[in-house]
Amino acid sequence: MNRTHAKTPQKKNHLGTVTIGLSLAALVWVGGGLLYRAQAAEVLVYKSPTCGCCNAWIRHLEKHGYQVKAQNRRDLLSLKGKLGIPRNLRSCHTARVEGYLIEGHVPAEDIDRLLAEKPEISGLAVPGMPMGSPGMEGPRKDAYSVIAFDKDGRRQIYASH
Repeated sequence: MNRTHAKTPQKKNHLGTVTIGLSLAALVWVGGGLLYRAQAAEVLVYKSPTCGCCNAWIRHLEKHGYQVKAQNRRDLLSLKGKLGIPRNLRSCHTARVEGYLIEGHVPAEDIDRLLAEKPEISGLAVPGMPMGSPGMEGPRKDAYSVIAFDKDGRRQIYASH
């Protein structure tokens, strides 16, 4: 009888510890993600009124918990210049979130990281429109980089996909 009682508490303790550990890990992961998105509750996207991939990127952000407001513009090139988006990093849409610029098809996970780390940069860009990036899903997935840039023209790879 002692053996049965000895095994049962160990089993319960082990399962309880695993359950608590997994629950805490899930709370940290989910809580952390929600915290980043709560901080970035609103993303303002400047886009062309007729751009389908811009709308697909907006849906990508919304699926990841961001609240997006879109502003259709016909003066995107001049707006990008005024905002300081380097010419060779430009894409089809530009967004603002918590003081950062987001140019092109930047994945939500990279925006999450940006808002969590808060580096001293102007923003992130995915130049061009690479196939397989968020909003550019299709028959293939090309490799691409997310570039961090600052107002002084410095750039570095922030993430590779």
